[in-house]
Amino acid sequence: MTTLIAEVVRPATHAKVRILATADRLFYTEGVHTVGVDRIISESKVTKATFYKYYRSKDALIVVYLQGRDRLARDFLASLDTRFDTPEQRLRGVVTEISAQVIREGFHGCPFINAAAQFTDPAHPVRQAVAAHRDWYGRSIEDMFRGMGHARPGDAADDFFLARDGAFAGANLGDPIGAHTALLRAIQRVLDESGD
Repeated sequence: MTTLIAEVVRPATHAKVRILATADRLFYTEGVHTVGVDRIISESKVTKATFYKYYRSKDALIVVYLQGRDRLARDFLASLDTRFDTPEQRLRGVVTEISAQVIREGFHGCPFINAAAQFTDPAHPVRQAVAAHRDWYGRSIEDMFRGMGHARPGDAADDFFLARDGAFAGANLGDPIGAHTALLRAIQRVLDESGD
């Protein structure tokens, strides 16, 4: 017998999850500053009191949204360890996923870059959540290059990050095929350096 998650989740928890799911969709498609709390409340079908019971402010909800996106990225990278045997295969798995994302219908860029662009203070909790994600991601990519025996794994990770960010921005601005193709060329150049 299959049990639906909705059947075992407490109603209060369900409201919290519904708020976050609504915010995730709206923040990603429309931007974190564009979407107001009243709209999130309306579309998640909760009261204002329920919203503020779980999220003390919109900024707090944005941080939780980014933490959720960070968890998805961490889970994805962890899944590569079970699917691939070598660091190069894992890195190519990352590139394959990024390539698929930039040409996917409904792609709106990197949620972390998008959020960071709307908060200028590096001490703001949103920017701190973005920085924590990017630091972790950069270290993870650097570890893959190090595992491949790349002579300059830190530089390679920086090049990878720049290519990835460029592909995300280019695709979001309207040229997903060009972004996809340029990403593959740039990453191949970085991978070719590992054989030098």
